[in-house]
Amino acid sequence: MLIPDTWKDYELLDTHRGEKLERWGNVIVARPDPRIIWPGDTKNPLWKDCHMRYLRSRSGGGFWEVKKRAPNAWRINWEDLTFKIRPTDFKHMGLFPEQAVNWRWIINKIGGKPIRLLNLFAYTGGATAAAAGAGAFVTHVDAAKGMNVWAKENAALSGVPENRLRFITDDVLKFVLRERRRGALYDAVIMDPPSYGRGPGGEVWKIEDKLFELVSACAAILTAAPLFFLINSYTTGFSPVTAENILRSVIENGDVSGGELGLKPANGMVLPCGVYARWENGYS
Repeated sequence: MLIPDTWKDYELLDTHRGEKLERWGNVIVARPDPRIIWPGDTKNPLWKDCHMRYLRSRSGGGFWEVKKRAPNAWRINWEDLTFKIRPTDFKHMGLFPEQAVNWRWIINKIGGKPIRLLNLFAYTGGATAAAAGAGAFVTHVDAAKGMNVWAKENAALSGVPENRLRFITDDVLKFVLRERRRGALYDAVIMDPPSYGRGPGGEVWKIEDKLFELVSACAAILTAAPLFFLINSYTTGFSPVTAENILRSVIENGDVSGGELGLKPANGMVLPCGVYARWENGYS
């Protein structure tokens, strides 16, 4: 399991029976996490003294209980990157801190080379900022216009040159197929496909039905000597081996690896957060 160890502005403080306690900069937040089925440190005063807590609603969804004054939005840093954080209606904070291990891997793989990179289901652009900051020209694609606006803010906060970025609001599979017809080629691909979703035109995405088709379509727009291909997933029950097998099936040669991502409190149980699979060219 890969666990980031370079965060200063984020910290997983504790986990306890369906909830995680986190520090985002100077703001302490408690959020639900169904994977946490073990007890934590109930004597930790921050559980009661946090700034806000997300509570599930019986009718579905949930809401934030504000316990102490906190900003509506604020900034945190990871290495040379800066991100806007804000609590959303669906319990997210706008960033997945466990992805820092992938950001570091992406930066090292790019190594200042002006490659063309495609980031699909790109959310608020953590990987986009990392890749573009490392020298890549990034096409950032997400079906949600609001996420793309947020990603542009993060890129600007991180000082990423605008001429290295292209933001597209579109259904990712339709976009990739159009890129193939246009003859566009990319040196690297990153994707973080959801379990289920809808595109801006009502297109239905189900990971079990569409992932192989999408990865195959992406493989068709890779250059002759691509650098890497990264798949992330937060789908319950989705094994990294599944993603590894897909990559092996559609891209020849290279090295494939995969595993889990996690976070760990200073004194506590490791929290599994998702899975990843990587294909990388042997020459890189």
